[in-house]
Amino acid sequence: MFDLDQFAADCRTALVQDRGGYRAVRETVARAVANPGSVLAGLGEPRRAGVHKLYHAPDLTILNIVWGPKMTLMPHDHRIWAVIGIYTGCEDNIFWRRVKGSEGKVEAAGAKALRTGDCTVLGRDIIHSVTNPIPRLTGAIHVYGGDFFGTERSEWDPETLREERYDVAKNMRLFEEANAALLGPARSDPDLGDHRRV
Repeated sequence: MFDLDQFAADCRTALVQDRGGYRAVRETVARAVANPGSVLAGLGEPRRAGVHKLYHAPDLTILNIVWGPKMTLMPHDHRIWAVIGIYTGCEDNIFWRRVKGSEGKVEAAGAKALRTGDCTVLGRDIIHSVTNPIPRLTGAIHVYGGDFFGTERSEWDPETLREERYDVAKNMRLFEEANAALLGPARSDPDLGDHRRV
């Protein structure tokens, strides 16, 4: 069964082995999600959308991100590399590039569909938006090569595609709105597991 402490230790070892790079970390994440049933057993079946902090250090952050049904997160960057492994559901990414001379606007430049068992790397300069295209929760392990919570980043308005400062509170509300739609406004779920929500 997936063991979170061992996984974090393996990611730390991989980070040192790669001198801060992502190649060995990608192999570690890919091995984990190649057995999605094991990850589900170790982390628990996702019950609600959220960003769950699994490990956090200045040079490495590991998150369990659960996307709500049909949820979309607007274009944003991380400014650190990321490795994403899907252990249940689907994650569709649209990649964006800056438009020269446009005061920070972006345009679509590509896409990648990730399904259960898939793993991919996002470079430190990648701008992407994320959609869960299915009517159930999607769970993904996200490993970042730095302090995810302490790194300044940007998002782009979905209508104008103009760059803005990333608004953490606004984006966390998207997860809560997904939960309200999933559970209904009058219901609550007391069994949220032991992952701390961010």
